[in-house]
Amino acid sequence: MSLRSALVTLLTCCLCSSAPSWAWNLTFMYDFLGFGARRVRSPSTGSRHAIHPGWPEATRTVVLPNGWRIRLRPLLSSDGPTWSELRILDEHWLRPVEPTVAGTWKSAHTTAAWRINFRNLRGWATKGIVVPLVIEVNGEFAGQVTIGNIQHGSIGEAWIGYWVASPFMGQGVATVACALGTDLGFSRVGLHRLTATFLPHNPASGRVLELVGYRREGFLKGNLHIDGRWQDHHFVAQNIDDYPDSALARLLRAGRVLP
Repeated sequence: MSLRSALVTLLTCCLCSSAPSWAWNLTFMYDFLGFGARRVRSPSTGSRHAIHPGWPEATRTVVLPNGWRIRLRPLLSSDGPTWSELRILDEHWLRPVEPTVAGTWKSAHTTAAWRINFRNLRGWATKGIVVPLVIEVNGEFAGQVTIGNIQHGSIGEAWIGYWVASPFMGQGVATVACALGTDLGFSRVGLHRLTATFLPHNPASGRVLELVGYRREGFLKGNLHIDGRWQDHHFVAQNIDDYPDSALARLLRAGRVLP
């Protein structure tokens, strides 16, 4: 068996929930060969993984009114160059609304910084702490959705965050991506509750969360260090039993995605 065939077989094995942890780690270690993105094509419908439910899983693909095809898929090591390029390009959009970085924005978004970031996220994902996802539009990297600080048991809660690259802004990508992430959090991660925050001077983000079904629950004073200073945030949340159907189903009824 060739190395390629062996790795494809391993990737196929690792997409089932019963794969051992060493197999998951080996799969993503070898992702630099580019097989991972092609193998994670369809949403999972089987039993949830016992340690890291919801990861690495892709969502279904949905179509926006403009014809764009959007889905979420697991973050891969090969995403580094595109991540670096888009984040540096969009500094003027992202830096004012994102956590303060060490050093300069450019130094925090090199491919070397990506490797550290990816290694950390992968480690946390295998422990079931985060679900790091890529927003993919027509097969292109368009941003990220992250479900973080995952807590199961009697809490059943996590937070959700996202960013969208400027070439994909203004077309409903953020709203649909947030809806897909919310549905994944409830249906595949097995959460009872998801929370999010947004800055008072970023009402567009608040509108995205509102469209997905998040309600305001409070106002947090100086809770996050953003762009060099502690800043206030609106706090929103959604429980799994707030609505009888999924976030995506509600967007479908509103005409924000096509059947």
